[in-house]
Amino acid sequence: MAKLSFHGGAQQISGSCYLLETAEAKVLVDCGLFQCPRVCEAQNYEPFTFDPASIDGVIVTHAHTDHTGRIPKLFKEGFQGMIHSTHPTKELAHLMLRDSLGLMEREAEREGEEMIFEEEHFEKTFEHWEGHEYHHEFIIGDMHIRLLDAGHVLGSAMVEIIYKDESRAQKKIIFTGDIGNPPTPLLPPPEKISGANILVIESTYGNRDHEARDERKQKLERAIEDTVKAKGVLMIPAFSLERTQEILYEINDLIEHGRVPMVPVFLDSPLAIRATEIYRKSDAYFNKRTRYILDSGEHIFKFPMLKFTLATEESKAINDVPSPKVIIAGSGMSTGGRILHHERRYLPDPHSMVLLVGYQAAGSRGRQLQEGAKSVEIFGEEVPVRARVEKISGYSAHPDQGMLMGIVQDSIDTLDTVFAIHGEGESALFFVQRIRDHLGIRAFAPKLGESFDI
Repeated sequence: MAKLSFHGGAQQISGSCYLLETAEAKVLVDCGLFQCPRVCEAQNYEPFTFDPASIDGVIVTHAHTDHTGRIPKLFKEGFQGMIHSTHPTKELAHLMLRDSLGLMEREAEREGEEMIFEEEHFEKTFEHWEGHEYHHEFIIGDMHIRLLDAGHVLGSAMVEIIYKDESRAQKKIIFTGDIGNPPTPLLPPPEKISGANILVIESTYGNRDHEARDERKQKLERAIEDTVKAKGVLMIPAFSLERTQEILYEINDLIEHGRVPMVPVFLDSPLAIRATEIYRKSDAYFNKRTRYILDSGEHIFKFPMLKFTLATEESKAINDVPSPKVIIAGSGMSTGGRILHHERRYLPDPHSMVLLVGYQAAGSRGRQLQEGAKSVEIFGEEVPVRARVEKISGYSAHPDQGMLMGIVQDSIDTLDTVFAIHGEGESALFFVQRIRDHLGIRAFAPKLGESFDI
């Protein structure tokens, strides 16, 4: 009998790490960093709760560090197998993990902490990383594996694994990874999946629905117009992958069609700038509309008054540019990065605005702003919040409850069990109960460390 264990991303939205064991192989799907307040992040330093040397392979759904950040640590603790993903995921993961290594080195020096992994483990990771096209089948032991387009970020994949149980009956398990929230400006919608016997599905928004999709661009337009009129600063904390590129695409379109005034726009994130360069050369993975625009010779990540501020001195010089202006900077939950410098400067300004365009985890500074905090601590200083704080949920790269239920329903005739992962406890448990009540399917929201015979 196969066994499925949950070593991260269980009633939490980070640390994704799932171990599937069959008669002939042990495979990990993702191995990400725990990203949350210090109590949770301490788990990154603990030994794995399985033997990395016994793992035959790792399959990566996408490049975000909450899905990839502990892979080099696997090598540090004895893993010798191969890593598998799509080609863009490999390229973006190299960028993201290199950035993580740099952050860890600076933090280790500042705090006197040990490193989760070091340069040699980073290098070994990519010596053992193999890229695949969507739908190309590869085999690990008795597992036949394909990657399907998840539509979440560039190169993101759902993992389909077919194996035989102890009675030699064929079983199909699908790990959705993080699923896209269509329609999106750049990527095609997630592939339709069916015929799954076991479904391991994300539940980030398992207890809520998003606003109507056509409202999101209107809200972005209004945020820019209001900030320009007030002669303030529009700050957009944005994730480096996908969200930043989508926002640039949308602003380009708004400016091109005269729907917002010309205003200086700064992309102030070295990681996002480098990721955008990877996006520029990956047009084969875009949706049909975007490929058509690119074929016509248009630059979707380049428009008048857009400036990429790669160097620190360029970032500091943004302060000298008179308002109004738009600043897009990492991190997406205002937990670090250059956005903190801008928030410290402009949060006290009632003419300015913070626009939240992604999920804000519990305990993050972004969640505090979202929930109406009157002040937030930045660099040890209590900063008053007088700027407007607005949220656009339609830009989320995760589907809402309605779409998640539809994905489960597509396999209703074959499904034996659903596991809701990558969601805070309240969201995952609500989603599980809804599956049980409305679809009559066995469903669980596993806890960290739980194992199930499947």
